[in-house]
Amino acid sequence: MGAGDGRHTDAFLEMMAAERGAAPATMRGYQRDLADFQSFMASQDTAAEEAADAQIRAYLSALTARGLSRSTAARRLSCLRQFFKFLFAEGLRADDPTAVIQGAPAKRPLPRVLSVAEVDILLQAARLSTAKHSKRMVALVELVYATGMRVSELVSLPRAALRGDPRFLTVRGKGGRERLVPLNDAATGAVRDHIASELIQDPPSRWLFPSGSKGGHLTARRFAQLLKDLAVSADLDPAGISPHVLRHAFASHLLAGGADLRAVQQMLGHADITTTQIYTHVLEERLHALLQHHPLAK
Repeated sequence: MGAGDGRHTDAFLEMMAAERGAAPATMRGYQRDLADFQSFMASQDTAAEEAADAQIRAYLSALTARGLSRSTAARRLSCLRQFFKFLFAEGLRADDPTAVIQGAPAKRPLPRVLSVAEVDILLQAARLSTAKHSKRMVALVELVYATGMRVSELVSLPRAALRGDPRFLTVRGKGGRERLVPLNDAATGAVRDHIASELIQDPPSRWLFPSGSKGGHLTARRFAQLLKDLAVSADLDPAGISPHVLRHAFASHLLAGGADLRAVQQMLGHADITTTQIYTHVLEERLHALLQHHPLAK
């Protein structure tokens, strides 16, 4: 390994901390990634900062051969890009070898999706619960599954969102954009039961799900905790249950039932339809898995 390796790495890390404000965890990640690259270059009898583009490509190929995921390789390449841009900007080398390297895009993981049966089990457990605020929990789960709302949108729903046509709910999403989402009878009834069961506050809270939190309403973290507790009581794996997983279930079950992709996009509040298309990949993967069991697939 060249003598300059440690010195240049330290200078790079100092720059990332001082000028970019990189978090400690990010800094440790950069340090590990650069150490791995330096070890590879040492096997090539070349200092890391002197690497040519062909050697960086060889390193990326070696990562694949070692069985590392595409996302890990993409992260390592991102680190090297930052490192060599720094060396070039500081005049420590005359070019940036990563400028000509095209990294393979990291494969986007498919979202975890609950089956219809699992959602039914979760809802049944909520309905049978005798815990305090059990009606609130039923309303929360029914609303997520009926509308696909983001958890931040759900917990911060004002009571005013229920005004107007009871078949629809006004949701304020990202960027303050409002959208109307349809409500089914189960969600409407659950919300009505929740409101009737809650103690009347004086003055009345402006929130549909009030709490003693700083914001005055139930927090996203608290709802996630309550949902995992509910999963345990329903004999479901709590690690696979979250508000976001219920949002995924809403979208996937709608599409599986023949819903229009554009309509699902609007209900989810996605600005770009490509974000919604991930759910079509979930359905394709499930269909592929089912076909593997078909007798003609043998």
